[in-house]
Amino acid sequence: MTDPAIRTPTPTAPPVSARATPDGFRAMMSGFPTGVCVVTTTDHEGAPRGMTCSSVCSVSLDPPTLLVCLRDGSPTLEAIMKSGVFAVNLLHEGAQEAAELFASGNPRRFDLLPWEQTPDMAGPHLSRDAHTVADCDVVLTQKIGSHVTVFGTARHIVERHDHPPLLYGLRQFRSWSAM
Repeated sequence: MTDPAIRTPTPTAPPVSARATPDGFRAMMSGFPTGVCVVTTTDHEGAPRGMTCSSVCSVSLDPPTLLVCLRDGSPTLEAIMKSGVFAVNLLHEGAQEAAELFASGNPRRFDLLPWEQTPDMAGPHLSRDAHTVADCDVVLTQKIGSHVTVFGTARHIVERHDHPPLLYGLRQFRSWSAM
């Protein structure tokens, strides 16, 4: 009689090894689903700036610190570097359109959806599309390859909606509730 706690290994195909390339790395990372946010700030003239970002990570609870990785040369990154502040708008499951809009580079993106900003906010809050927003002060930046990692200490956290988060993986958007 076989012990049910002992499992017989299932035969699998041998692992395939290949030199890491940008396309191979992109394909690998697409298999690691993540939440989706829009990072926002304002430039030196007060114009809103923002871009979709899925490279967000918590760093520390005390002080509450996170990081975002932004494309070097983007107007949003340039504005963050000059202002020293940014907002992380965590998108909810109904905000795929906002995620796609802010990934598109459309210069009118802030004209096409509701947002708000008061003097105490680090960047525009996407009032309809974000379930939570963190207003952050830049504490460190580090350039790596084509991106810059921006570390920010959260000074305010605003819970806007009680909707499940929007996820991105395998080059597709999904909702948490669909899982």
